[in-house]
Amino acid sequence: MTVSPPHPAVRVLVADDDVLLRSGVVRVLRDAGLDVVAEAGDAPELLAKTLAYRPDVAVCDIRMPPRHDDDGLRAAIELRERMPGLGVVVLTQFSDPEYAIELIGGRADGVGYLLKERVGDVDEFCAAVARVAQGGSALDTSVVARMMRPRVLPPELALLTPGELAVLAAMAEGHSNAGVAQQLLMSVAAVEKHVTAIFRKLDIAFDSAGHRRVQAVLRYLTSQRR
Repeated sequence: MTVSPPHPAVRVLVADDDVLLRSGVVRVLRDAGLDVVAEAGDAPELLAKTLAYRPDVAVCDIRMPPRHDDDGLRAAIELRERMPGLGVVVLTQFSDPEYAIELIGGRADGVGYLLKERVGDVDEFCAAVARVAQGGSALDTSVVARMMRPRVLPPELALLTPGELAVLAAMAEGHSNAGVAQQLLMSVAAVEKHVTAIFRKLDIAFDSAGHRRVQAVLRYLTSQRR
């Protein structure tokens, strides 16, 4: 009997100037059934090949040639503007929430920000790439934890209870209700109750397209700039 790959038809481009790391990421993704259609070693090549191959998701580093600064991040932001349907996963060693916020901009769907060490958790990493390709989000837990450091919350988020804030933070990491329940050690029913309260308190109206989670997460993430 033929077994279908777990993430069929997801087309990926991988960009990193570290050839060994890039090769490792490519192999991990291919072994999981994702279709790596192209590779790039610098930011201009990332831009050109993404526009040429039109993958579902691009996985790239922040620091890339030619300047070896935030060239990869700049290219990722430009690609999100030029190709709104493209998923972008930044794979980096920097757990700086400012980079994540800049990448997200005004749109939290189809974006991921993961530390390179997460590649070691193969199943979770590949699931995150596939989720972003499908319009979801995936944020590294350490980045979200830094966002959650005590600070003055904006008025709209100050309405949320500590439990609701924890659920919203887990949602920002890209977890489903079941995933949030597992992470926070609560029932799915309790998570659903918290999510409903979050939507109500943030005045996010019902959307048949299912974008309310994205709107709630975006409110949370953009509040961390303040």
